[in-house]
This record gives sequence, C-alpha cells and structure tokens, in this order.
Amino acid sequence: MKKPSAPSRSGDIIALKEGLESLVRIYRLQGKLNEVTVVSSWERVMGKAVALKTQEVYVNKGRLFVRLSSAPLKHELLMAKTRVAELINAEVGETVVKEVIFL
Repeated sequence: MKKPSAPSRSGDIIALKEGLESLVRIYRLQGKLNEVTVVSSWERVMGKAVALKTQEVYVNKGRLFVRLSSAPLKHELLMAKTRVAELINAEVGETVVKEVIFL
C-alpha cells in the first residue's frame, strides 16, 4: 500500500506581512491595534514634558482620555484639543480619535 504524500505547499506561500494583515482583518483587530498605537505614541507626539505630567492615557469609543497631574498644562491643552487629536491621528495614519477629554 502506497503512503499518501503531503501536498505541495509552494503555491500556498504568502509573505508574513500579508498573513498578519489578513489575520488582523479576519479577527477585526485593527481598531484595537490603532487604540494601542495611540496610547503608545502619546509621549512621542506630545513630548517628554507633557508625558512626565501625564498619569493615564486610554482610548474608549473614539475618545482619548488623558489624566494630567498639572492644572495649568490641562488648561493649556484644553485650548488645543483639536490640534492634539489631529497630531495623534496623523501619527496613526487614520482617524482613531474623534474627541480628546482631559481629566
């Protein structure tokens, strides 16, 4: 009796990048990955001085929540919150943050 051979997989080979992108698309993880990117890029976008005064950053339903330890900084950033949202969205490459809320 002849043993069945494994099928040739040379036609099934795809690039790692394409494979990961299709996994992200299939499992609908892109939104969550974008939120994580927003949080991780906060210091890079806003600078070290703002990051030192930041206690907490998180995204929920298109809103970026930022808890600051400095009242004057909070007031200054409140005046420029649309600019903050633009900078963050530019860093991610798509509109993730629709509103910024300073706590």
